[in-house]
Amino acid sequence: MAPSNTRPTSRDVAQAAGVSQAAVSLVLGDKWRGRVSEATAERVREAARDLGYRPNLAARNLRLGHTRTVLLVVPALTTEFFAGVYTGAARVAADHGFGVVLYPSPEGIGPARDPFASAQAALDGVIASSMAADALTAIRGDQLPLVMLDSDPSGSLARATVNLDIADGVRQVAAHLLGLGHRSFLHLAADVPSWTFDVRARELAAQLGAVPGTTVRTAHAPISIDGALTAAEAALATPGPRPTALVCDDDKLAAGAYKAVRRLGLRVPDDISVTGLDDLALATAIDPELTTVRLDAELFGERGMQALLAVLDGRTPDAGDIPVELVVRGSTAPPSTP
Repeated sequence: MAPSNTRPTSRDVAQAAGVSQAAVSLVLGDKWRGRVSEATAERVREAARDLGYRPNLAARNLRLGHTRTVLLVVPALTTEFFAGVYTGAARVAADHGFGVVLYPSPEGIGPARDPFASAQAALDGVIASSMAADALTAIRGDQLPLVMLDSDPSGSLARATVNLDIADGVRQVAAHLLGLGHRSFLHLAADVPSWTFDVRARELAAQLGAVPGTTVRTAHAPISIDGALTAAEAALATPGPRPTALVCDDDKLAAGAYKAVRRLGLRVPDDISVTGLDDLALATAIDPELTTVRLDAELFGERGMQALLAVLDGRTPDAGDIPVELVVRGSTAPPSTP
């Protein structure tokens, strides 16, 4: 063991593990695969833990020309979903000696000021939600290794895209409601110009349009409870047959829809079924609890960070969308008899 008043060095780790300093550098720099064995790597990590060794990241980064810092650009911190994305990304980053700087676009979407004197000098790469894509140009993030979340893989300039299987989530919602017997729908759509919301609208129209006798109207609303309340109330009060199912683009819109339904003297799900998408804590705080699509935000962040690490390492990121799951609760039921 190194003396308690002396900071352990890589030489101390090498001696404790019975390997060379070069092997220690490879393992602690996460460059050991194919160069040293798994057993050797674990021995080095164990010796480093026992000694309390911490690499001098500043010196190493100066030597390598890297900051080991990435930027996560999200539309806002007003929802726990993006907090989960950050948690997942930061966990993977920490395992590889990286730090994550979280940067919310000030107005939720749209341009943002550059938080760095020079983003290219301060960062190794960027992970960004498509809802905050406009911020990338302002911070010159599009000139760095870039991974996009919730983005069209065919039209993105990013090195990689990571997506949740939102289309399948919408398919699950549609199948559930159609299976209950609903044929008259209102889609409360997020009034946000984003690929992920375009996917929801297209998939819902395709699924419902494939069933004869089905109708669907669309009302757009900002992603807020008050905005959803106003839009849903106006749509439900429109003359003509009332929809029996209200499909919302996210849980906050669904919460606003609940208030609109009750303001009109109706009940969920007796008079109208309501679904959301996200499975936020809000989904079980409202009554009845909300049928919604569960999105694993932390896994989303993990996959985004893993993809960026692969890009930085010259590897091809793992492919395939992240599965999502419909959670059926008390807000959906068969339509009532007119």
